[in-house]
Amino acid sequence: MLLLFQREEMGSLQILFVLLLSLFLAKCYSHEQQELLHCLSTYSESNITQNIYNPNSPTYTSILEYAQKNPRWWNSSHPIFIASPRTEAEIRPVILCSKKIGLQIKIKSGGHDYEGISFRSESPFVMLDLSNLNEIKIDLKEETAWVQAGATLGELYYAIAKRSKVHGFPGGVCFSVGTGGLISGGGLGALTRKFGLAADNVVDARVMDVNGNILDREMNEDLFWAVRGGGGASFGVILAWKLKLVRVPEKVIIFSIHRKLNSSRDLLQKWENISHQLPENLFIRLLIQNGGVERQVELFFQSQYLGPVDELIPLLRQYFPEFNLERNDCFQENTTAGAVKRCYEVSWIQSAFYFYFRKITSPLEVLLDKTIPTQKHYYKGTSDFVKTPIPESGWEMIERTFLEEAGPRMILEPLGGKMNEISESETPFPHRKGNLYNIQYTVGWSDNSESISSQKMAWLRKLYKEMEPYVAKSPRTAYLNYRDLDFGTNQEDYSYSKAKMWGAKYFNGNFERLAKVKSSPPYNSKTPRAIWSPPLTQRPSPQPKFAARVGVSDSDTPQGTRPVYNPSRGHNNPVSAKHDFGQ
Repeated sequence: MLLLFQREEMGSLQILFVLLLSLFLAKCYSHEQQELLHCLSTYSESNITQNIYNPNSPTYTSILEYAQKNPRWWNSSHPIFIASPRTEAEIRPVILCSKKIGLQIKIKSGGHDYEGISFRSESPFVMLDLSNLNEIKIDLKEETAWVQAGATLGELYYAIAKRSKVHGFPGGVCFSVGTGGLISGGGLGALTRKFGLAADNVVDARVMDVNGNILDREMNEDLFWAVRGGGGASFGVILAWKLKLVRVPEKVIIFSIHRKLNSSRDLLQKWENISHQLPENLFIRLLIQNGGVERQVELFFQSQYLGPVDELIPLLRQYFPEFNLERNDCFQENTTAGAVKRCYEVSWIQSAFYFYFRKITSPLEVLLDKTIPTQKHYYKGTSDFVKTPIPESGWEMIERTFLEEAGPRMILEPLGGKMNEISESETPFPHRKGNLYNIQYTVGWSDNSESISSQKMAWLRKLYKEMEPYVAKSPRTAYLNYRDLDFGTNQEDYSYSKAKMWGAKYFNGNFERLAKVKSSPPYNSKTPRAIWSPPLTQRPSPQPKFAARVGVSDSDTPQGTRPVYNPSRGHNNPVSAKHDFGQ
């Protein structure tokens, strides 16, 4: 009886403790909300208080859920406020007040971060939603575009297509991805082999730092280098990019080839050996997926040629006669379900529809759709880079592992071409010459119960582990825009040496330079909670809590750290007159 009484008493005390803790946290959040609103109201020149949403606001939930492109994070931590500025000037009070109060800021452009970093945190935070800042200014004479960071890739493509039939931009294939995040992480796509990454085509940028200053191309070479592939939100708020537009033919050729893996091993290994060596106008990526009910692993070669069909056909006869593609195939409608080949002559913008699995006859307005086909599906992703072809034993393992699970996919994107011409230190993205292709692994599910989600993620982690002998080594590398927290996160006592364990995967030898930039004022916040790149803890969970962008502590910085911030070289005004986007 005494033991039973003690257990009941302990249980009651635990419940009381939880209730008291909840009340304490509620008071803290209420106090922080009030303090933030009061601080924001002191900036009379800004209307930001009209664009602030708290959990009691009628539209708060819809804004938050719309921001979360992966519903896996719907039940994670929520911001105490969502700030949705309509001008650049409205961002400054949010930064300064959050800094004053000690709140983290999570910056959302498109909301596609694989691990939800732009809208969740373990500490009280404000979500800075940039989606209203989506103005785009095209200058065809200069062949450039100023693009605000809240604009999606689809909005950029739409603006280009409305003005020109012979210009494009080497971004990704998903319309609803935000340009702010995509470009600051690199930006792989169908034009990469011809023109390089999205980040390689940035000629200027506007960044607001932790002190509310707006900096442009004159900011400093180290900072300008860092934001073009090093994760821009580590260093401030990316406001806008000035992008170099590229010339594309008025008509391009797109084609798809469908095969089964078990009968196409030779073709698969041939693709591995030569896809990165093809003429840079020819891009052939490979999608590998489980065929669903049939449980057969399927191969889809998804391709684009920047030129006429009469140039393409001889190239394919030389390199891939197995495709059996003829000129007439590209000028007749093939409506057969499951056809082994399809080919079309289209405009460049129609090729963007094709890579995003939309009808090529879709109206341009489809580009403005910010939803994604998988928005109601949960998923986990990760990545690798490959430097030597995978042997047959590796493909046997992949096929065997794929047949164990429903809903997996691997996307293999060839490199080479322009990527071989750019130094691995030109931007933070180091995966250049010597890399054959990138692999993106994903697995999706519709039931997010703990048992299903754990099973799916365990499967992906198993595949990732099994792939280790076949991918880049020392370090095993990854693509920042396919972020995976399994690689590591910043702990409370994080340091350069600890962060390098995951940082080297994304940035290889460039991580040290990024750390130097991050550890220099004003990018290293010395407040208890760093405003841009807080130390984050990782709890043991099938869905690890979230992760670090680049960051180092003062106690363990690489040698040679030097200040890089020089306001006198940039626009040290709260609002710059140059390209103010209607402030």
